[in-house]
Amino acid sequence: MDKVVASAAEAVADVPEGASLAVGGFGLSGVPNVLIQALYERGVGGLSVVSNNCGALNSGLAVLLAAGRIARVTGSYIGANREFARQYLAGELEVELIPQGTLAERLRAGGAGIPAFYTPAGVGTQVAEGGLPWRYDGAGGVALASPPKEVREFDGTAYVLERGIRTDFALVRAARGDRHGNLVFAKSARNFNPPAATAGRVTVAEVEELVEPGAIDPDAVHLPGIFVQRVVALTPGQAGDKRIERRTVSG
Repeated sequence: MDKVVASAAEAVADVPEGASLAVGGFGLSGVPNVLIQALYERGVGGLSVVSNNCGALNSGLAVLLAAGRIARVTGSYIGANREFARQYLAGELEVELIPQGTLAERLRAGGAGIPAFYTPAGVGTQVAEGGLPWRYDGAGGVALASPPKEVREFDGTAYVLERGIRTDFALVRAARGDRHGNLVFAKSARNFNPPAATAGRVTVAEVEELVEPGAIDPDAVHLPGIFVQRVVALTPGQAGDKRIERRTVSG
C-alpha cells in the first residue's frame, strides 16, 4: 500500500518514447513541475500531452515543448505561450483545441470508464462540423483538419458526441497526500488535477506535504488513492517554488 517512491526520476523512469500523458494544472497553479523536469532530464520525446494549457514562463510543459519533446497537444488554451503558437503555426506540433469544459469531462469520462458522451458545447461550430486545423503545413495552409463528429438531437436540442480520454500516464500535483495515494488539492489546482489523475493508466503524484495514512480526514479527500500508483514527496524548496503568471498590485 505504500506508494511513495524515492525520487521523481524513479517515478517517471518507465515513461517511454511516444507515450501519452494527462497533465494536471490550471495556468501555473497545481502544475507537476518536478515530475515534468524529471521527464525532461530522461530525454524522451514524441509525447502526446493532454492538459488545459502547455505551460508558460518557461515552466511546466513549456520545458518539454521548448525542447521539441511534444508531438501532439490536446488542450483548451494556448494563452501567452509564444513558442506553443510558433510550433503550431509552423507545422511542428499537432494541436487539438477543444472547449475547456469538454476537455475536463473527456478526462473525467475516460477515468470513469465512459467511452463517450453527448454535450451541447460546440454544436454548430467547427468543433462538431470538423475543419479545425490540427496541423499546419508551415506555409499558412492546413495539413490536417479535425473530422466531423456525430450530432444527435435529444428533446429538441442538438448534442455532439465527444470521446472519453485515457492516457498511458498521468502527472499531477497535490497540496497534501498520504502514502496510500489519497490526495488533497488546493483551490484552483483542483480544476484539472483530479480528472487528469483518473484518466491515466499509471498516475504519478508529486505532493507538497506527505502525511501518514489516517492524517487526512476521509471526507476531505479530493482523489482516492485507488487512482494513484506512485507518490513523490517534494522538498520544502520544491513545494514552495510557485510562480505568478501576472502579478498585479493595487495602491
